[in-house]
Amino acid sequence: MHSLKRLRITNAGVLQLLKHAVNSALVGSDSNVFSRSQQPFQLFCRSAALHHNRQQHHQAVNDLDQTECRNSLISGMDLLFYTITEGKEMISVSQFVSALKSTGLWTSDPRLRDCMRHLRLAMRESGGTVMVDQKLFRKCVGANILLLTQAFRRKFIIPDFEVFASNMDQLYYSTQRQEGGHVADYIPQLAKFSPNLWGVSLCTVDGQRHSAGDTKVPFCLQSCVKPLEYAIAVHEIGTEHVHRYVGKEPSGLNSLHSVNTKLLQHKNTVLKGFPSSSSLQPNSNKAERFDYVMEYLKKMAGTEYVGFSNATFQSEKETGDRNFAIGYYLKEKKCFPENADMIAALDFYFQLCSIEVTCESGCVMAATLANGGICPITGERVLSAEAVRNTLSLMHSCGMYDFSGQFAFHVGLPAKSGVSGAVLLVVPNIMGIMCWSPPLDRVGNSVRGIHFCQELVSLFNFHNYDNLRHFARKLDPRRLSFDDRNKSVVNLMFAAYSGDVSALRRFALLAVDMEEKDYDSRTGLHVASAEAVFQHFFITAYIALSIRWGNTPLDDARQFGRDGVVSVLTEYQQMYLCSNGSQSKTEDQRKLDSEGCGLS
Repeated sequence: MHSLKRLRITNAGVLQLLKHAVNSALVGSDSNVFSRSQQPFQLFCRSAALHHNRQQHHQAVNDLDQTECRNSLISGMDLLFYTITEGKEMISVSQFVSALKSTGLWTSDPRLRDCMRHLRLAMRESGGTVMVDQKLFRKCVGANILLLTQAFRRKFIIPDFEVFASNMDQLYYSTQRQEGGHVADYIPQLAKFSPNLWGVSLCTVDGQRHSAGDTKVPFCLQSCVKPLEYAIAVHEIGTEHVHRYVGKEPSGLNSLHSVNTKLLQHKNTVLKGFPSSSSLQPNSNKAERFDYVMEYLKKMAGTEYVGFSNATFQSEKETGDRNFAIGYYLKEKKCFPENADMIAALDFYFQLCSIEVTCESGCVMAATLANGGICPITGERVLSAEAVRNTLSLMHSCGMYDFSGQFAFHVGLPAKSGVSGAVLLVVPNIMGIMCWSPPLDRVGNSVRGIHFCQELVSLFNFHNYDNLRHFARKLDPRRLSFDDRNKSVVNLMFAAYSGDVSALRRFALLAVDMEEKDYDSRTGLHVASAEAVFQHFFITAYIALSIRWGNTPLDDARQFGRDGVVSVLTEYQQMYLCSNGSQSKTEDQRKLDSEGCGLS
């Protein structure tokens, strides 16, 4: 590392050449391995002219300056390809898709639209089985290289997504055994759903997704639409205007108990659909207002399903006597904006409650709230940060009817329930979750949904007030298990010993420190030099040539009689270290110069 710093200061051109050498070595084929019987191979077969003379060397450096970005992109893409294929020259489409899903990315992700389109086109053209080789891979992932590299380097919010998904499945099946509750029947259309339906979907702020159970069955949002409608209203007309008519205190399921002439404006939070809906697009007709909100909800859900159940809408209107009673009482107390049509607002409220989603689309909506108003699978900003903050605050204190205080205490996360059996749960800055199971408890919350949320924060440190540093009994899925230094050192040394090129590429893509040392300061380059299973990869990674017991890797290669390795190391020293001969050298560098370069 010291040599790298010196190169950065004294010779920028050499450092750029070094970077190019790293990329070239990373994408080398498996044949770039020395066995005990092999002769040294040419270091840069694509750039052999670099070895002829100093003048041509500097010219090549200048050429590399001009194409550094292009070469880095190509090399990074090849590195990603070999990491996904585990060193193979081609894999099947199903294996490629499985590799994507292991990171949490779905083929329906809008960000991968071009990638999937190229794969489908290739399958149609071939008329049979399609193998993904480097050419097809470049064509498919060219526009998604940054996203996929981030995914396979485990840089998403949930780095080890397969393990996390497995834990979520266990929570799902344990919750499935929960019984009790009754399906809501005061709205006839809701009573038609089976009490056995149970689904959970999640979407992280990076767009990683997982589903279990009945996640494709449409159901109505019911009260889960209220925080979404509130967020849209704050985003469009501002917090101050909205809270002239919408309170901040919880009112419970039966809001008539909390309505009185003195505290009316501060106790109608659960029924904020009335005044909020009347504030949206006041000069528009009913159809335009509904389309306006639907467009927002579709943006929040990315490209996932958002529909409308006219049967539920009609059923709500026919059985909405309590809502009509509350609406007239609110009108009497002048809780609606001036010139607002209470009947039209109530009709609009019934429409919004009848909007349909699935668990898979609902979790993306929740993830948009978790992501500060930006849809994680499209990257589009839908809501302002202020609107999201206010919405999550109200969901935390008012979202679960008369169970809101208990939920905030035990679960500690913003959530909103609906009488359809839905629970919209937000883990801020991490993920959104949609649970759905029709049977409700006595206060109108999903029995399975509540149990799942409680078990979730019992297993993971997602509670808002969990200590992330000292509470070791809970799992933290945000931490990468591969960060265990001892494990990474052992894996790196074993890969160097066995010449496992695929493993080395995978470690590089995962941003493993390739200069890790074991207990006696031995690096992977020492192991590779001594065993003669030698890689270009290590030469560039260890240009500093770490010392072990006073020996460099070159010393180890000579000690074990690895003539081919000695030749390669010497050539690299001549290319990089000797180019700075005019600069002051450390004792170790002078030792290398005298032994390998033969120059002062």
